[in-house]
Amino acid sequence: MLGRLLGGIVVMAALAGCAAVPNPLAGAAPAKPAQAATPAPSATPTPVVGANDPRVVTLVKQGTKPLTGPAAGTYMDTVEAALRSQFATSGVSISRSGNEIVIDVPADMAFATGKSSLKPESRPTLVAIGAALRHFSQTVIDVYGYTDAQGTPAAQLDLSQRRAVTIATIMTSQGVSQERFYIEGKGAANPIASNATPEGRAQNRRIDIQISPII
Repeated sequence: MLGRLLGGIVVMAALAGCAAVPNPLAGAAPAKPAQAATPAPSATPTPVVGANDPRVVTLVKQGTKPLTGPAAGTYMDTVEAALRSQFATSGVSISRSGNEIVIDVPADMAFATGKSSLKPESRPTLVAIGAALRHFSQTVIDVYGYTDAQGTPAAQLDLSQRRAVTIATIMTSQGVSQERFYIEGKGAANPIASNATPEGRAQNRRIDIQISPII
């Protein structure tokens, strides 16, 4: 399984060429409902954030209080307003569906072609995202890496996973609890534009940071 929870300090050099991140917490991705509808091709997959999510079990045991009823929506309103205010001109995009917020980081902004080490000029933005999310501790964070359709599927998955790990590692360095993360490299899956043009491929190369309330 490519997706794993980030449960320990990640040493990036050791991950070179690897497509998996160890999961000492639970050994499984967040649970999904048995009859879940198939998402649209452009949609970011949404793990269920609730009692069956191993992150929630761990965080609640550590003292995090779940959000109930309208409080979840109100809390996410605050998160969204803070993110939009701080990152309006940063080069990342912010969208919301229900109580899930996605920060879309263009891979070409963050990484050199074919690389998973962060560009120095993009580090301040990622550091600021981590610092912002540290304050919203009643959420979990899913980091999905995507590539365009060029190259082999194995290479796409490997690169997308390593880039997702890099982004998550930057955020944990700002004090975001590692137990809040789910990381998955999706390769060329879920394109949001045509891979037939350079412009479309650039849009498909991205890292989605999905923020969901703990309920």
